[in-house]
Amino acid sequence: MKFISQILLLLLNTSNLSASEKTTIRLGILPFGTVNWEITALKKLGLLDTTEYHLNIQPVANPQAGKIALLANSVDVIVSDWIWVSRQRSSGFDISFYPYSNTAGSLLINRQSKITSLKNLKGKRLGIAGGELDKNWLLLVALAKKQNFDLDQTVEKVFAAPPLLSQQLKNNNLDAILTYWHFAARLEAQGFPQLLDGKKILQELGIQTSVPPLGYVFKLNWAKRNKKAINAFFNATVQAKNAICKDEATWQQIIPLTKTDSTKTLHLFRNKYCQGIVKEWGEKQLKAAEQIYLLLKDISKNRLTGTSTTLVPGTFWFPEQQLSEE
Repeated sequence: MKFISQILLLLLNTSNLSASEKTTIRLGILPFGTVNWEITALKKLGLLDTTEYHLNIQPVANPQAGKIALLANSVDVIVSDWIWVSRQRSSGFDISFYPYSNTAGSLLINRQSKITSLKNLKGKRLGIAGGELDKNWLLLVALAKKQNFDLDQTVEKVFAAPPLLSQQLKNNNLDAILTYWHFAARLEAQGFPQLLDGKKILQELGIQTSVPPLGYVFKLNWAKRNKKAINAFFNATVQAKNAICKDEATWQQIIPLTKTDSTKTLHLFRNKYCQGIVKEWGEKQLKAAEQIYLLLKDISKNRLTGTSTTLVPGTFWFPEQQLSEE
């Protein structure tokens, strides 16, 4: 009996040790958006707390707050864009980017408009989400430049938050808007035509490979100290995405987060989200990103990219660099 008690005590101590070694991943996310879809799916799958990690969700007020929190070590992982990662790396921050989604924004036109091409935007009122350094806006300007006209000087630009732009388009106060994909999906469901999306803009610029605009961003020194946890977490996010797209019970739990009861809107939400799942991540994406970087650097006159002449090495974290569990 004494021997059995000692064995049980040893097993208990080993269990406590394993629990204490589990990594807590502090994930900084906005209180809205599709990352919350994945958190809901992870919860349903029992993947918020695993043998490798415990996910600690920390809401951030806005994208900038998330970036500040990461650089200040208040969170371990955020969702952000790779241009920002490259710029921070050029400033000495050893952060990297792993893809989250391929879904990009869209250019939608007023239902009453006769706009059928980019050149038809001349003299029109164009609403733009994200400000004057929004990547889709800058790429649209680059496409117009390729078509031999200056879009920046020939449209009346209206910069505003996406919900306001959507309302202004519905009220016929704007001829077109360039907005984020989920706001675009709501408008498409209401009959507003899409002229271009981010993928099409790149294709017309001669870049055939899509580069995920958003990804998980983290400090490499933290990741190297927590190899098993970060690998397990990224694997779990793949499972979550697949569940959202393939499992109806999981999707039913996502629906309340969309804040819509429109069947058409829900269909577009799910389709666009699932189309955005990253299925390829490697050398082709790196080369495409380097092309995009140079375009954005030129059009923004370094204001978006910073002064680095090229995409800073290490910006992207590829599968062949996956952190070893040894």
